[in-house]
Order: sequence, then structure tokens, then C-alpha cells
Amino acid sequence: MTVDDTHFDWVIVGSGFGGSVSAHRLSQKGYRVLVLEKGRRFEAKDFPKTNWDLKRWMWNPALGLKGIFQMTFMKHMTVLHGVGVGGGSLVYANTLPTPKRAFFESGSWSGLADWENELAPHYAEAKRMLGAAPNPVVTRGDRLIREIAEDIGREEHMHPTEVAVHFGKAGETVTDPYFGGEGPDRTGCTHCGACMTGCRVGAKNTLDKNYLYFAERNGAEVRPETEVTAVRPREGGGYVVETKPTFGRDRGDRVTAERVIFAGGVMGTLPLLLRMQEDPEGLPKLSARLGDFVRSNSEALIAIIAPKKGTNFTKGVAITSILHTDEHSHLEPVRYGPGSGFFRLLMAPHAPGSTVLGRIWGGLRAFARHPLRWLRAFTVPDMAKHSQVLLYMRTLEGTLRMRLGRGWRSGYRRTLVTEVDDPSLAPSAFMEEATDLAERFAEKTEGVAATLTTETLLGVPSTAHILGGACMGATTEDGVIDAQHRVHGYPGLYVIDGSAISANPGVNPSLTIATLAERAMSLVAVKDAGVAPKAEASAAAAPRQRAAM
Repeated sequence: MTVDDTHFDWVIVGSGFGGSVSAHRLSQKGYRVLVLEKGRRFEAKDFPKTNWDLKRWMWNPALGLKGIFQMTFMKHMTVLHGVGVGGGSLVYANTLPTPKRAFFESGSWSGLADWENELAPHYAEAKRMLGAAPNPVVTRGDRLIREIAEDIGREEHMHPTEVAVHFGKAGETVTDPYFGGEGPDRTGCTHCGACMTGCRVGAKNTLDKNYLYFAERNGAEVRPETEVTAVRPREGGGYVVETKPTFGRDRGDRVTAERVIFAGGVMGTLPLLLRMQEDPEGLPKLSARLGDFVRSNSEALIAIIAPKKGTNFTKGVAITSILHTDEHSHLEPVRYGPGSGFFRLLMAPHAPGSTVLGRIWGGLRAFARHPLRWLRAFTVPDMAKHSQVLLYMRTLEGTLRMRLGRGWRSGYRRTLVTEVDDPSLAPSAFMEEATDLAERFAEKTEGVAATLTTETLLGVPSTAHILGGACMGATTEDGVIDAQHRVHGYPGLYVIDGSAISANPGVNPSLTIATLAERAMSLVAVKDAGVAPKAEASAAAAPRQRAAM
């Protein structure tokens, strides 16, 4: 008996946190799994040394850029997201926080399950698989934020981050310390600060070193550089998945599957589903809620550039600590490694305001207050060493809608666009507390506060955590998927990625996406009831590390 090499039990579109977790658990249960990823597969040596190496860091195939990081500029949001085998884990900042209770009790998914209690064991398992450990190093940025915490009476609300990093002896390679030696070798973190340009050391616990690693060992197939163009119902049951090569002009291909998981993230899943919703032979019965309730973590990204000689903020992992400023807001110090000063080209003075003229005037006033600081700040030889990015997030909601449309940004081709009904309810580029915290940090470092030019000139907020758009709901009138991530109206279709997040977690969402995938896959039966699932390597006891903040 021969196996049809074009038919699978499950096809997974995307290899990020939702896709990799699903691939591992399904292959573990005996299913034949295919993972399709439009980006490349990367080894440690393939990552750029700095983000000036645009060909290896930035993603824009039309310009010959085949890296791990993509920026998408939209009318109401600038989205920063990841590409490649392992998805956002290649470029994210490693942090693995659990949201507070309010997240589990709000949004379109509230009432569909006792989410906080039901997800608790899955959070624990996801943290185990991802190798979560407390950051053991206190950096200069942490000490400055500690001072700010004391100034505002919140010092007891600051703590180290839990991160997906191997903290062994710096630079020393050891046999897998997480899965009883069954996983890949790991190298101790050198605290070089380059987590977000791709870990060239081998310390970052990216998905290709855990979930995806074991999925492939269990027989799952991963096809990189393959973009999915359509998913349509198959005559007789299941689905046809049409693909094309990401690079080159070769003819596309197609595979079939009993079930399909959309796991390409908001910026991959939504345009594909929206195209299929418009296609009479595609998925026209998709919920009218598709594209609604798109949200971010309501964050602000403000860079403090301190030109003083000898300044170096690059030492440490990407994010080393968290300060909770109140019950729904927190601040994190973020860094890039030495030499990664690309964002110098996109920066302007941080100048909150409701109008373009007001923001320009605010930027001019900021420059006039400290002209020498600004001149020195924008001419420092190594921007990364002199910059501490402050990431401010809050759980308060701000939503918009995504649809297919045309615009000058896309050359008037149909692409993903944003819409808002009430601008006051949409995500904002400026938040008073974020500005206050940034100004405090700037004064302590004799520095200046800067943001992306799109914020200063256009008032468009930026996010590294785009979420929602295929949210949960009890019926097709309420949401795109049900509480088990099954697409309403289409048996065998699932959405398991950031677009399924149905409320604002207010924290870095990667752990939550992995946790939801763990739960969703726990509800899928083993393929052959008479055969036990493939055993997973047991977790080795990782050394517990503490850091005094």
C-alpha cells in the first residue's frame, strides 16, 4: 500500500506559536501533518549580526529581503511581526508572562469557558516546553527603572522577566538540558542583547528547538518558502490547499487534508480568510465578524537615546524586567545588540498631540529645550548602545477592523486595510503615563525621547503584538470560531494563532497563543484509539535561577 504524498490528516498554515504547538501535539497523536511556512528556515549562523544587514533581517521579498522581521504600515497601525520557520519566536523578545484575571473574563470569549482555571495547566506545560526561566542579570536599564519605581511608590511591583532562554555558562554548549537529552544541544546565553535580530549563540528557545523539533521527529513535514494562496472545500470531504513558492515564478502546487489549521498570525491568517470569504468556491459562509475586534496590547514604544559617553544599554536579554505601574499597565526595558541601529532612520522626537501641527510643534519644542542632546543623540556612532526602548502596555481595550481594500501603500492592489468607526475607541499612539515614564527615564540618563516618524507625523500607533480578527463567539453571529478554535460553518477548519485572541491580554502574548494551542490540541482524539500517543521526552530539571531586582 502506498501513501498519497499529497494528502494529509492535517495541514497547518504557519509555523509560529499556534502552528508549532499544534504540529507537535497532532504528530504525537499519530496524525500525518504538513506545516506550510512562507519564510525561510534559519540556523544560528544565518541570522544577521546587526539589523543593518537588511537582507538577513528584514522581510520584503520584492526587494530581495528574506529575513525574519517585517514592518507593515497601515492607516491606523504600524505592525511589527515575524517570518520564518518558527514564526515570531525567531524575532520576539523571549518574554513569557501570564495575563491577569481580567483578560480571561472579558471580550467575545467571556462566558464560553472558565478560561483562567481551564488554561492553568496548559500555561504550565507551555512554559515547560519553552524553557521559561527568570532573567538572572540586572542591567543598567533595570536599575534606572527601579529608581523610577521608587519615585512613584511602586518598587514592590517590579520583578525580573521569565524568558525562553538557556542560562547556562555563557557560550558553553551542553547536551539538551530540557528534555532529558532528547532535544537539540543548547549554548549558554552571553547576554549580548541581540535576541530580536535572531540568536546567533543558540541560547534562545525558539520553536524549532522544542515544539517544531519534536513534531518533525514524530514525522511531521515542514515545507518552508511555501505560501498558501487558497483553502477550499474538497469534494467528498476535507479541504484542498493551494500553494505557490514564496520565491521565484514556479507553478503552484496543491495538497489535500481532512483538517486545516490557520496559524499564520493576524497578518497571514486574516488576508487569506478574507480572500476565501469573497470566493464563491472558497469559504463564503465565514462569519461576518471576520476582521472585527483587531487589537494590540495598547502599547507604546518609546526610545530613550542617551548620548553621554560610555553609555551602553545592550547588555542583557531583550527584556529583563517588568514594572507594574498599576493594575492594568506595565513598563519593560527593551534592547537590541551592539551595532543594531537601523531604527535611527525612522525616528523623530516623541511629541504627543491630536493634530499634525501640534505634534510638529511639540517636536520642535523638545529639540529647542535640549538642542545639543538631540544633535548628539542622532549622531552617536552606535545607536543601540545609547538607546533603551521603553515598552509600555496596558489591558485597556482599543480595537479596529481589518478588511481587504486598495490603497497607495499597496500600489492600489487589494490588500489588508484598517477601518475604525470611532477613533476615540481605536488604539492610540500616545498615552499620558507612557510619556511621563519616558520623560523620567530621559532625565535620569540626560537623554531624549524618540518614536517612529509614523507616530510623530501621522499619529499612527505601533505594535509588535497584533491580535484578534478571528475571535471566539458562541455562534457565527458572535465570532469566527468556537471555544475549541473550530471555524463556525466549516467542520475541520481551525484558527489557532494571535488572530484567535479574543481580549487584550495586556502582556506579551506568545505564551498565551501557545497555551491556547495546547488546550485546543488536547481536545483532539488520538488518531488510532488502539495505539498510545508517541511518548514525549521527559523534561530535565532545569536549574532554578533567581535575580534580585
